[in-house]
Amino acid sequence: MRLWVCIVLLSTVLCASADRPGIVQGAIRAGQFVRDAARGSWDMYRAYRDMREANYRGADKYFHARGNYDAARRGPGGAWAARVI
Repeated sequence: MRLWVCIVLLSTVLCASADRPGIVQGAIRAGQFVRDAARGSWDMYRAYRDMREANYRGADKYFHARGNYDAARRGPGGAWAARVI
């Protein structure tokens, strides 16, 4: 039993450290882009919600800039979301 557990753990470690095929890396990159875009959209929404809560005339440029900055820091997906929104 211990031998099989050791073999399974060793094979898991070897598979995890091996190079992934290109399609898997592309899927992982696409997933990260989508995750960054969703989080960037959330940053933009949070800035909009704060702007509505502040209810101060003329402060919209500050909140839009803050939302864009926070979203762009997320990565390529966040920068895309900031540009689109």
